[in-house]
Amino acid sequence: MSEITPDLVRHLGVLARIQLSEDEVTSLTGELDAIVSSIAQVSEVATSDVAATSHPIPLVNVFREDVPGDMLTLEQTLQNAPDSDGSRFRVTAILGEEQ
Repeated sequence: MSEITPDLVRHLGVLARIQLSEDEVTSLTGELDAIVSSIAQVSEVATSDVAATSHPIPLVNVFREDVPGDMLTLEQTLQNAPDSDGSRFRVTAILGEEQ
């Protein structure tokens, strides 16, 4: 027995605020019924002894360890800066004077 009826499709259209023609109601009735049937088939196959997973293959971290390396000195960091005060970059204010 079909769970999806034309009346149900019309009701769903009203809830979704979608105006459906009779041809669309007929088409969607068949399509939605096929979707519900497919879901029912999957539900029949799924068993409680199979663990739910989001991936079929276990995931592992492929990134290297985050180990600090050689760092630039303050002078090296500021050497190409257009403007600095000797210890930090100096930039033009963009938010105005109200700060």
